[in-house]
Amino acid sequence: MTKPLSIPDLAGKAVLITGASSGIGAALARAFAEQGASVGIHYNSSAAAAEALCADIRAAGGKATAVHGDVTKPTEVARVVEETAMALGRLDGLVNNAGGMVARMPYAAFDGAVFDEVIDLNVRSVLVASHAALPFLKAQQGFIINTTSIAARTGASLGAGPYGSAKAFIENVTRGMAKEFAPFGVRVNAVAPGIVETPFHERYSDQAYLEAMRVTIPLQRLAKPEDMVGPYLFLASEVLSGYMVGQVLEANGGQLMT
Repeated sequence: MTKPLSIPDLAGKAVLITGASSGIGAALARAFAEQGASVGIHYNSSAAAAEALCADIRAAGGKATAVHGDVTKPTEVARVVEETAMALGRLDGLVNNAGGMVARMPYAAFDGAVFDEVIDLNVRSVLVASHAALPFLKAQQGFIINTTSIAARTGASLGAGPYGSAKAFIENVTRGMAKEFAPFGVRVNAVAPGIVETPFHERYSDQAYLEAMRVTIPLQRLAKPEDMVGPYLFLASEVLSGYMVGQVLEANGGQLMT
């Protein structure tokens, strides 16, 4: 029987995870709660899923609060951060996980309105949330972990280029914030997931595409959201990664090797 993972320095922390009602975000919420952290579960349209996740965490003895907000609207992003910090009594960590493709848009069919949505969802939300969280994180010597994507380095699949470019922006944001925030005692890093079986791919990818991707992965399987948990917990722990700043951990089964 496998012994449960224990990262003692995460116990008692308060962590906000944006886009946490499903997929990678939901897996992270459960994982942080299992380590004894209090979790802010941000959601936008999936109220029932977020509340059910909170209920599961509480039933297991953890602490979680659901916070609603549209991260494409800066005022709502800032409010989500403030409400979470007030509800949990502090804020030690921010996981900027909310994001999405919005629509498959080949560059040859560029649509300015769709591009604006992609930037608001994947870029502006990270900048605003991090800015709003910084005073709380400085007080706790906390951390920020950004979610980027394998698409940031591959150019992305057909129609996903603007999304991949937005994620590449976030990788550089991670490095820039890391330099600026490290003197405050706030560590900033990122995780770049590969192909993960989440609602993202249910919406934007068909089975033929997913199978074509699967055979290019040395591990010969797509990832589950739970496969992403380890890198985030590692980067959140001062004990495990206290000397790491501005790094992007690639978690893609070997599909892209650095």
